[in-house]
Amino acid sequence: MATEARSCLPQTSGTVTLRGLVDRVDVHRDAWGIPHVRAKGTADVFFAQGFVHAQDRLWQMDAARRRMLGRWAEWEGPAGVGADKLARQLDVAGASRRDFAGLGAEARAMLEAYAAGVNAYLAQGTPLPVEYGLVGGAPELWEPWHCIAVMRQRGYLMGSVWFKLWRAAALRTIGPEQVAKLRYDDGGEDLLGASPSAEAKRWIATLQDLAPAIDALTALAGPEATDGGSNNWAVAPSRTATGRPLLAGDPHRAFELPSMYSQCHLACDAFDAIGFSVPGVPAFPHFAHNGHVAFCVTHAFVDIHDVFVDKFSPDASQYLFKGKWQDTAIRRERIKVRDAADVDLDVVTTHHGPVITGDPRKGAALTLRSVQFAELDRSFDCLQPMLRAKGVDALYEATRGWGLIDHNLVSADTSGRIGNLVRAIVPRRPRLNGWLPVPGWTGDYEWQGDIPWEDMPRAFDPPSGFLVTANNRVAADDPENYLCTDCHPPYRARRIAERLAGLPAATVEDMAGIHADTVSLTAREFIARLGRLLTVEGPAAALRDLIIGWDAQMSADSKPAAAYARTRLELARIVLKRSGLGDVSRDPVAQVAPGIVPLNQVWWALPSLLRNDDTSLLGGWDWDRALATALERAAKLDHGETWSQLHHARMVHPLAASFPQAAAQLEPAGLAVGGDNDTVMANGCYWTTGLSATYGAVGRYVFDVGRWENSRWAVFHGASGHPASPHYADQHPLWASAKMVPMLYDWSVIAKEGDRLVLQPA
Repeated sequence: MATEARSCLPQTSGTVTLRGLVDRVDVHRDAWGIPHVRAKGTADVFFAQGFVHAQDRLWQMDAARRRMLGRWAEWEGPAGVGADKLARQLDVAGASRRDFAGLGAEARAMLEAYAAGVNAYLAQGTPLPVEYGLVGGAPELWEPWHCIAVMRQRGYLMGSVWFKLWRAAALRTIGPEQVAKLRYDDGGEDLLGASPSAEAKRWIATLQDLAPAIDALTALAGPEATDGGSNNWAVAPSRTATGRPLLAGDPHRAFELPSMYSQCHLACDAFDAIGFSVPGVPAFPHFAHNGHVAFCVTHAFVDIHDVFVDKFSPDASQYLFKGKWQDTAIRRERIKVRDAADVDLDVVTTHHGPVITGDPRKGAALTLRSVQFAELDRSFDCLQPMLRAKGVDALYEATRGWGLIDHNLVSADTSGRIGNLVRAIVPRRPRLNGWLPVPGWTGDYEWQGDIPWEDMPRAFDPPSGFLVTANNRVAADDPENYLCTDCHPPYRARRIAERLAGLPAATVEDMAGIHADTVSLTAREFIARLGRLLTVEGPAAALRDLIIGWDAQMSADSKPAAAYARTRLELARIVLKRSGLGDVSRDPVAQVAPGIVPLNQVWWALPSLLRNDDTSLLGGWDWDRALATALERAAKLDHGETWSQLHHARMVHPLAASFPQAAAQLEPAGLAVGGDNDTVMANGCYWTTGLSATYGAVGRYVFDVGRWENSRWAVFHGASGHPASPHYADQHPLWASAKMVPMLYDWSVIAKEGDRLVLQPA
């Protein structure tokens, strides 16, 4: 297999003649295998990007496409059926075709050129990536609308839908009195991303307020029957050593191989831009600079998904709405499954959206209405105007109409301006829609248009001299515009702000230091609480003393950090068992692909419960008893290990489990890292799978705005998606130590670097 793997590595030097090009294109690859593409016209530059993406990431692009078309089980087998069902129910393919047809001429031409570049690579007949040999498949031709489907996959149902399903599934276990507590910890007070100096209490739903949604859920099955994130920040010229803005951050995702981002540089007569591209998608949707303005995103956690309980007739041919029966739409889908029988699926749809769980023929089921699918989306019309923008204001103007996923779009330009805009389309509807599935038959919870672009939260050039977002709440509650119920705790944002406040003359190196910050503000609260715990002795007391004498840094070489992680995990398990929430995963509502993991949800809710001395989920225990028991259990497991001995980066290839004979080749060993779910260096755990780091910064970057050659970046493995490539994991050692490589931008420097491939028109 090793010889076969090497044979599919892309050609990176010489000349290739391709049909579809207008003029010659040069593709330079630097020492890290990062492609720098130089063309004349925009059609050629996007054609070349499609070609280069296919060279480096063909299988990854194809996998993302198949996941959205509901054809993943054809490769993965029965384990892929659940995800395929959801993709078919949502009709991702139909929505993507619709959106392509609705785009302006410029965006359509961009997608057509990109698809032509992918297909030009396929036409070469180059040996296919090793994954195709495992699944016994071959790539199909790329169509322009496939790019929209792939972009949907990158932000697929992120955010509120899983929190609503989690609370709905938990409701029958803990009762309505407790359901409002099942949110991520708010840190005591929410730090607001769009107003850096303001904080606000969360709005808490009362039992009376939730009653309509709770009543709606009783129509579902009887009593037997939801982590990513990101950081970014901008520093104004008044607070930097050079008088130029700095823009930095890191997107957090699961460490899936290949990474969802690929480093890329595109230049033509219209723009010269460099950043993280998305294989399968042209341009730079999320992170880049164009020589005038740099931009980056974090997930804003505004609520763009609603779940409804709809009532149906016995044959599911009709549903009830405002006292009248309306016709449903029903279509039959057939899912082909590797090494198993085909699966037939009836998709039932109301005006709210498709049924995603429950059997409508039994009278009721859950339907999903999401901005990502419900109406025409023109996000791709934004991409080229963003690349041509000359400053912060023009960049934000270019984002009108973006709706595929919600972002804090933070930017900085060469005039010295910095800004943050929540880039999203958010429907207007009652704020109770944010808590649980709501009654679909009453008409009281319908969407009433969208919040205008002009009303979306934003901030420019704040007096503090910096802006920070880290998935924290974007704005205080607005009586007119409901934006958000769930978000990440403010710890990362607060810690970054602390660091920036102490830097009156910040440098690129200082920004990299913030990337590496492992202080846990949550751990400080646990330390204080354990310090008041006197009812332990023996090994448990020794473990308590180790933790309370600790500096709360989740550093790789720390023994107390390991002890804290184990103790908090055991405490979460205690709450899970004593509350009965461990059984929630068996509820059909919790099994909507990819499923909800109660232990992970409880882990995030723990700090609020402990801070408020709320024992309602402890089944008659108090917190002293729960903490003492957690320490006793953790002490039996602790053998003096450092955090790094328990906390290696776990890189996962989606085919490794199905093809264990290839796992060693597909999944390189990850290095030990510091940080955890709460720290800026967010190397987090999915607690059910142990203490390995399974998600975190899939990329890091620092833009030195105006002196672009001084910018830096890194990804968690490497530029290539081919396991046999020297660039498959060559950035991982640097990434593990929070270091970066140069972001080359000067073409006179690039021309002297590495290999050059000339793409010649036929």
